[in-house]
Amino acid sequence: HQDAAAVARLRAAGAAFVGRTHMTEFAYSGVGINPHHKILANATATDVPRVPGGSSSGAAVSVVTGAAFVGLGSDTGGSIRIPAALHGIVGFKSTQRLVPLDGTVPLSSTLDTACAMTRSVRDAILVHEILAARRVVRSEAPLAQYRLAVVPQLMFDGIDSTVARAFERTLQTVRAQGARITELALPALNELAGLQANGGFSAAESYAWHRQLLTRRGAQYDPRVLTRIQRGAAISAADYIDLQRARRDWIMRVEQALDGFDAVLSPTVPVIAPPLAEVLPGPERDEAFFRLNGLLLRNPGVVNMLDGCALSLPCHAPDELPVGLMVWHGAMRDDAVLNISQQIERLLRPQQP
Repeated sequence: HQDAAAVARLRAAGAAFVGRTHMTEFAYSGVGINPHHKILANATATDVPRVPGGSSSGAAVSVVTGAAFVGLGSDTGGSIRIPAALHGIVGFKSTQRLVPLDGTVPLSSTLDTACAMTRSVRDAILVHEILAARRVVRSEAPLAQYRLAVVPQLMFDGIDSTVARAFERTLQTVRAQGARITELALPALNELAGLQANGGFSAAESYAWHRQLLTRRGAQYDPRVLTRIQRGAAISAADYIDLQRARRDWIMRVEQALDGFDAVLSPTVPVIAPPLAEVLPGPERDEAFFRLNGLLLRNPGVVNMLDGCALSLPCHAPDELPVGLMVWHGAMRDDAVLNISQQIERLLRPQQP
C-alpha cells in the first residue's frame, strides 16, 4: 500500500496515525451517517443524540474528545467544516491546488480538497503548512486594519435562533476592535442552485468513478448515497462542459465583487446539530435527511464552487450548542483567512494558544 500524498506529508513531518475514522460512505453527505457501521452521534451533545456532521464525522469526534490532534479528511462541499462547526472545533479548507489529491478516492475531482480539523487556528496553520508544503506568511495586524464583508444573500436562509444570536454577537465583538464590516450584496450566490441542478459536479464525477463498481456491487451501497451518485448518469458531456464554463464565469464575477475585502464572515451552517432521530436510516426519514443535508452543505459549498478557502471556528457561548463562524475568500487568499481567523479566535477564545 502507498500513502496518499497528504498522509505522506504528515508522516514525513513526524505525525503518528492512530486509526481510520467513521465517515459518510464515499464522503457523499454532510450529515455524517453511515448505515454500514454503528451510527455515530455528536460528541458535544448532552441532551439527546445529535447529528455529528459529515462527511468526516469520526474525525471531528476524534479531535473533540482528544483521541487525535488532527482529523484528516477531504472537503468537497463542507465535509471538514460542517462537522467542525457542529462540534465547536476548527476546520480549514485550503485552496484546492495547494494540497495534492494523489492517492485519495475522489468524490468530485473539481471540488475535492484534502484538509483537516484541529482544536485551534494555530494548529490549523501548522497542519496546513505541512499539507501544502509552504509557510504561511504570518501577520499580527489588528482587526482594525481589515475590511470584512457580510453577504446577506443565501447564507442566512433558514437560520435558527442560536446561530443567529451567536453570529450577531461575534460581529459586535469584531466591530468593537475597529474592524470595518460591510454588508455586501452578492446576488450571484442565488445562482448556485441552478449550477448544482441534477447534482452538479459531484454527481457527474462520482458517477464516472463508480459506474463500473455499481454494476457489480450497487446493492451494497447506502441507498441515500446511491441515489445521488446515479443522478450523474443523466448528465451529458455537453452538460458537463457547460457547467465548467458557467462555473468559470461565476467565479470571475464573485471574485470581482469580493475585490477590496480581506475576508467574508458567514455562519458555517445555519443550524445547530439537530436530533439524530430525525434523520436515521429509513425511507420514512429520507425527506428530512435530504432537506438537512442540503441545508448543511449550502454555505460551505459556496467556497468549493468558488475554488476558494475557508476556515470554520467556534463562536458560541459556553451555554450554547456549537456554532461555527466561517471566514472565507477566493483562491489563494489562504494566508489572510488564517491570520484573520486567528485574530478573531483570540477575541472569542482567549484561552487558546
